[in-house]
Amino acid sequence: MKDDLLGQIFLRFAGVSLLAVGGATAALPEAQRQIVGELHWLTNVQFAETFAIAQVSPGPNVIVFSLFGWRLAGLAGLIVATLGVLGPSSLLAFAAARTMRRAGAAPWLARLKTALIPLAIGLMAANGYLLARGADSGLLATVITLASAAFVALSPRSPLWAMATAAAIAVAAERLGILPQ
Repeated sequence: MKDDLLGQIFLRFAGVSLLAVGGATAALPEAQRQIVGELHWLTNVQFAETFAIAQVSPGPNVIVFSLFGWRLAGLAGLIVATLGVLGPSSLLAFAAARTMRRAGAAPWLARLKTALIPLAIGLMAANGYLLARGADSGLLATVITLASAAFVALSPRSPLWAMATAAAIAVAAERLGILPQ
């Protein structure tokens, strides 16, 4: 049974890795669709919690897939998920880099690069929406999400200010007994 799960984790994450245009974070909407919506391996809240842990951990964003593997199947799941998400995309990136080096300043390459920018931004925006939908379990969480997004989008200040404020609000709300569990 566990071997079957490990094989599924590898194949699913290998497929998702090929969608990581713009980095691993851009592939999270598809990962969420599969892991939460299709396979029911995790709930929306578990998915959002795992993402949050990955974001506060040092290292590359791709660590989130390793943590999904860990949560699903322990150490073996972590290893299989990491290999699945890094292997195919690394091979594709290597092949693409060789092709781009050979193509030089070809017009088709410039058009391709220009077309990939809005794709990456769209995937990241979808990711933000899906994570907010999974994490916003009440009015307070929704207000914190919207206020944080507005602050980051409209302010020249560091996002750390939004993070610190949100943490302080959450601690105060928990102490006052108004934070939903």
